[in-house]
Amino acid sequence: MPFKTSNGMRICVVQTKSIQGDIPRNIEIHKKLIELAVANSADIIISPELSLTGYEPELANALAVTTDTRQLDDFQTISDKAQCTIGVGIPVKSDWGVSISMILFQPHTTRRMYSKKYLHPDEESYFVSGQSSVGLIGNQSNVALAICYELSIPEHSETAAKNGAEIYLASVAKSVAGVEKAAKTLADIAKTYSMTVLLSNCVGYCDNFESGGKTSAWTEKGILAGQLDDKSEGILLYDTQTKEAMAHYL
Repeated sequence: MPFKTSNGMRICVVQTKSIQGDIPRNIEIHKKLIELAVANSADIIISPELSLTGYEPELANALAVTTDTRQLDDFQTISDKAQCTIGVGIPVKSDWGVSISMILFQPHTTRRMYSKKYLHPDEESYFVSGQSSVGLIGNQSNVALAICYELSIPEHSETAAKNGAEIYLASVAKSVAGVEKAAKTLADIAKTYSMTVLLSNCVGYCDNFESGGKTSAWTEKGILAGQLDDKSEGILLYDTQTKEAMAHYL
């Protein structure tokens, strides 16, 4: 199913408080947030980095799944019924190691995966680079994904823009200080490449830091259109036609 044009899409970035290592309970949390997004006519719904396990590098190997795991079938069902794209964060295992990945569910389509190519040095002991990642959602889409540290690599956003991206979605797990820094970077990316930019961050404690929330959306001019708080679970919807952002909390 082709996407609507960027002149008429409603994009949703989710803000979750993941339960450490508990995939079944995190799936239920995601389903509530996705239900809220679907009720508000979201076309694309993106979650934070490793949202189904929490950002827990030391647990990732034990928690990693394969892309075809039946645990996630409900997301495909929701995608088919609501005619929307859903992206959830989870560690994925393959023959060459465990990657920080986002599994993508699109209506009546085989699952796809975007895996983090540019790893932070702290992650290299736990994960492998996703060298064969898809760059854009869909075959002829204008939506690019980035996972956390990638947004700080200039080559990443530059390549996305060169490949025709008009929308740049960053899925992260960042601390209070980290999300403030990321916000400045993403606003600059929006202005530099005239791209609509959105950030999906988590809240609560994970790994060794307190997550900073502030899930956000910027217009293609780098103007902050909307932002969630730093403590609550919820969603931020951005309408690419009206350039308005709407916040909804659980």
